[in-house]
Parts: sequence; structure tokens; C-alpha cells
Amino acid sequence: MAETILMIHGMWGTGSYWENFKGFFEGKGYRCVVPTLRFHDIDPNGVPDPRLGATSLLDYAEDLEKLIRELHVMPILMGHSMGGLLAQILGSRGLAKALVLLTPASPHGIIALKPSVIKSFWSSLTTWGFWKKSFRQTFAEAEYSMLKMMPRESRRSIYDKFVYESGKAAFEIGFWLFDSKGAARVDESKVTCPVLIVGGKEDRITPVSVTRKIAEKYKRVATYKEFSGHAHWVIGEPGWEEIAEYIEEWLHELESGTGSH
Repeated sequence: MAETILMIHGMWGTGSYWENFKGFFEGKGYRCVVPTLRFHDIDPNGVPDPRLGATSLLDYAEDLEKLIRELHVMPILMGHSMGGLLAQILGSRGLAKALVLLTPASPHGIIALKPSVIKSFWSSLTTWGFWKKSFRQTFAEAEYSMLKMMPRESRRSIYDKFVYESGKAAFEIGFWLFDSKGAARVDESKVTCPVLIVGGKEDRITPVSVTRKIAEKYKRVATYKEFSGHAHWVIGEPGWEEIAEYIEEWLHELESGTGSH
């Protein structure tokens, strides 16, 4: 029976942005499940759901846990950016056969607010009450932080598909120290499945200094791989196939029992 990969998108995204990876892994025989997070299934030019701004990481995780239980198989969780943090949360609940974290957002305890990260979120961080409002990056911020390695002519069309995101979820990730619920907290001792963490050396919104700390957190079970010539949009940057092939090889080694973890 084919292995199931649940692909979890990140901030401002929808399931559609996994198009490249979904096609690649389905071509390798995997069954790919590609959900869109709560309140993200909207027209990018439309008005966001008024409930989005106050939606927590824990709300997203609750929806995903329900979906996983409905699959009736233990999936491989593949998460990009904020989706990578959601995968860590779900992995700590024993809901994953393996975790593949692509330029993942960092959990509680890791300081991620580097200067380049602050610049990436500047328009929202300077909006009073952002932690309870829905928000979206400006095109300049998205170019700087997410789409740096994409050809210039394709950046606008990618950006135009970005939807609004929860200010509360962003607050829970970036300002975990002030989050009384500890939504971004992950108990690494409960992550017992193999974990692959992928960093992009040019990444500005999840700098490699942060992804290295995430790898250190899960070092008992983790493999860490950094790709030069890549930034944050590893799911679509030129050369994304090399990353997909590396992941597929890692998964194959796990399956055949030849992997290092």
C-alpha cells in the first residue's frame, strides 16, 4: 500500500502551493493529501473571514489532527514554514510516521526574530493590535523574504495567490514568550519518529541560524540538510527538484531500514 504524505502549507498559503511537490511525490507512488488551513480557502482579493485574525496555531492543529485520524493510516507529515511548526506539534502528539520540515517556523523556546525576520513582517508588526487581526505581507516584503530566489517575472503571480493570515498565529510563533497558552510549544521528547529538516542558506524569513537550532532540538531523531542557492520558497524555487529528490531518497532509506535513524 502506498505511503501517505500529508502536506501542510505555511502562512498566506493554500494547498495549491504544493503543486510541484504533489506531482513529484505522486509520480513516485505516494498518496498525497493536501489540505488548505482553516479560513484560507478564500479569494486572495476577497475579504478575509472575520474569525481569521484570532485563529490560533492550536485551531489549525486541531483541524489537521481530525483529518489525520480520518485517514486511518499513519502519514508522513511534510510541512513548509508555519506548516513545518504545525507538523512538529502533530508529531509530538504521536500522529506521524516521519516529519519532513521545509524551512520550518520555529517552536517556543527558539528566538526567531532576527533583523531579516522583522523586516519581513514590518508592515504588520507596526500595526497596533496585529495579534488579533488578519494580515498579509506587502509585495516588497514577500519579494524580500519569501520569493528572493524566484525569477523576477514569476514573483508577482505567486504573490497574487497569497491569502490573509492570522495575526494571532504569527504572534504565537514570534512572541511565544508572551503567549500564556504556549501554542507554539513542542515537547521534543515526544517526537520519536524520524525527522528531516531542510534549510535554505539564503532564507531570510526562517534563517538557517534558526533551522539549525530546530535540528538541535530534535537531534536524537533528526537529519539536517542545508541547500545553498535556496531561500524560503524551496517548494518552487529553480532547482526544487533536487530538494524533492533528496527527501524521496531519505524516505526510501527509512522504508528500507538503511537510514541513519
